[in-house]
Amino acid sequence: MRETAKLKLTITLPFLTLYGLGTIIGAGIFVLMGKVAGIAGVYAPVSFLIASIIAAFSAFSYAELSSRFPKSAGEAIYLEETFHRHWLSTGTGIAVTAIGIISAATISNGAVGYIQIFIDLPSWQIIILLVAALALLAAWGISESVSVAVFSTMISIAGLILVIIFNSYNLATLPERLPELIPDRLEIWGAIVFGAFIAFYAFIGFEDMINVAEEVKEPQHNMPMAIILALIISTLLYVLISLTAILTIDPAKLAASTAPLAVLIGEEQSWIKTMVGIISIFAITDGILIQIIKTSRMLYGMSKQSLIPPLFAMVHPYTRTPLIATAAVAITVLILALSFPLLTLAQFTSFITLVVFAAINFTLWRLKMQKNSVQPAGINLPVWVPMTGFFLCMLFILAQLLHV
Repeated sequence: MRETAKLKLTITLPFLTLYGLGTIIGAGIFVLMGKVAGIAGVYAPVSFLIASIIAAFSAFSYAELSSRFPKSAGEAIYLEETFHRHWLSTGTGIAVTAIGIISAATISNGAVGYIQIFIDLPSWQIIILLVAALALLAAWGISESVSVAVFSTMISIAGLILVIIFNSYNLATLPERLPELIPDRLEIWGAIVFGAFIAFYAFIGFEDMINVAEEVKEPQHNMPMAIILALIISTLLYVLISLTAILTIDPAKLAASTAPLAVLIGEEQSWIKTMVGIISIFAITDGILIQIIKTSRMLYGMSKQSLIPPLFAMVHPYTRTPLIATAAVAITVLILALSFPLLTLAQFTSFITLVVFAAINFTLWRLKMQKNSVQPAGINLPVWVPMTGFFLCMLFILAQLLHV
């Protein structure tokens, strides 16, 4: 069957921003808060802040490139348009596809602890049922999938705000406890930087937005704005919730929990704890859904550009979604989620993402140095921004390698 249908142009700026927030928030705080606290201790908020700075430079680079080339398979397109090397574009596209698949597998593992609060099923059954249901939703249609993702994101944000409000009396102690949250010894920074490497995974998500570019209205303007808004909002929420967590509970206890945010609610407040658990499930499943959508669109876009076999570019005429690409992504997610633990998957995702981000920052710098390059319709960054992003990513990669 030849491709006779096209993707549906339906996503607006508010929906796109919430779509990005969904994968950023779901993948981060609800799953990895305890892991970061276990590594960095009371300095977990510092780790999150460092990770946000690293991510910000890359987010700005993505924002400008998405304005220049509003296409699915964004990263592969950016490198192809800049360097005109098929092997480089294909390699980057495969790396981004791997990030999406491993990220979805990571979040699937993270969902188990929250779901087992309510349902007594073995981990493998939960993962299979969850991924299968979300893959079917992604295959159903982009309007339906994004609507569910936006709804889940709004619930997720409400849940984080609920946790902050419930523990506001602990957050109010910040001024007097601030000295103990500021690193005062050089040797502490090793743990903080490694914690930031894991926390960096929590900011992955803004790059997912570019792979639905062909389904966004006015993508040259709406895509850059949505990327920046999603990063700002998620950073504010992360800093607040990590401070609340550290000021409320011992980091070791937080690290030991498979449902870290639920631990912030005392056993005497069982109804609130139940509500936070349900909200956490919404947030995490939202992250898996968005990763499946993003990665299937990556395969679709690469296939359209003849970087991979044309099979993945087939769009069903009724659902207007790439069904074969979606099925391939879901099957691979299941294999990885059932084979590797959460922390291993998160570390591997962060490493590959940093390599891709370094490449994207370098690509924008190279593009800006070309005299006849396409000028962006939206954001136009000074040349030092992508270069700073490139060096920060490389330093972060080096710090991780040295830690290992």
